[in-house]
Amino acid sequence: MNTKAPSLTIGAVARRVGVAIDTIRYYEREGLLPEPERRASGYRSYGEGAVTQLRFIRRAKDLGFTLEEIRELLALSVDRQRGVKAVKRRAEKRLAAIEQRIVELQRVRDGLAQLVASCPGHGKPEQCPILRALSDDEVAA
Repeated sequence: MNTKAPSLTIGAVARRVGVAIDTIRYYEREGLLPEPERRASGYRSYGEGAVTQLRFIRRAKDLGFTLEEIRELLALSVDRQRGVKAVKRRAEKRLAAIEQRIVELQRVRDGLAQLVASCPGHGKPEQCPILRALSDDEVAA
């Protein structure tokens, strides 16, 4: 019976997770993934744990977490004492930041919609309200 865990190449891991090979190497350099074992040929050799960890990183990035926050989440994911509570606090903080960003984007959208509505779409460039707003010294809030 073979008890050795299956060995995956970096390309196989990248395909399974849906990331680029360079992304995996980057996460290794950043310390988000442990250095993989090397085969006799020098090629990287990964186990299923790397696939799981990369999926975690990818999903956390999709939720807007920074690499530093992901590093913290990975550390907390094995912390039996304070892990879940601390993860929730970080997720709440990320949610608040996203909600603030939505408010900012809605303000930008409203301002741009006003400019688009006020522009006739023809005439001299110096009379275009969009170009005037972009060139104006004062920043519209």
